[in-house]
Amino acid sequence: MTSQQTVLTRGDRIALFAFVAAGAAIAAGSAITAIARIIEIARGTDVPVLVEFTGQNATIAHSGGNLDLAIEQGVVLADSLDPIAIVPGILGQLTFLLTILTIVATLVLLSRNILRGRVFSRGNTRLVMIAGVGGLAGFSLAKFFDTMLANAAIAEAAPGLDNLVMTIAPFTLILGAFAIAAVGTAFTVGDRLQRDTEGLV
Repeated sequence: MTSQQTVLTRGDRIALFAFVAAGAAIAAGSAITAIARIIEIARGTDVPVLVEFTGQNATIAHSGGNLDLAIEQGVVLADSLDPIAIVPGILGQLTFLLTILTIVATLVLLSRNILRGRVFSRGNTRLVMIAGVGGLAGFSLAKFFDTMLANAAIAEAAPGLDNLVMTIAPFTLILGAFAIAAVGTAFTVGDRLQRDTEGLV
């Protein structure tokens, strides 16, 4: 039950090594993207900021007439950003990067344990829950900071526009929480069954 040879096939080990390599690539790519965005925000001039709007309309003229649009989101090019916008903007990128690194690190540790033949264990269950709950909380917090940046940018550029203060997708959060709970329960039950089986041997 505990030997790697009886738990994993050669294909399983190759897939896990590929998973670890993909995780490292994702972490590196996220770090590069976040650092570049932080530099862009810290510069404070001509910063593109994604803004979500509410109740905003626009008209596009074309050869057949005019096309009326309801604008839900757009990119505002902020000529200059005050510290009240720069600080949450940077915090949002740091939170996003820390969340990605936490998820990748925990899943790499999980893969290492599986490669060593430990599939179901309390340690692996903790790693799964840290990755799931940490990801859910981290991405939500990063979204909060990004919204603060957007609100400050639009307030400075066009105070008359109505943009959304904060958007939350409850279905996504509920679905994510359900998936985390399901995976965590599977690992908990698997750990219990494995310990019961080993106790019978």
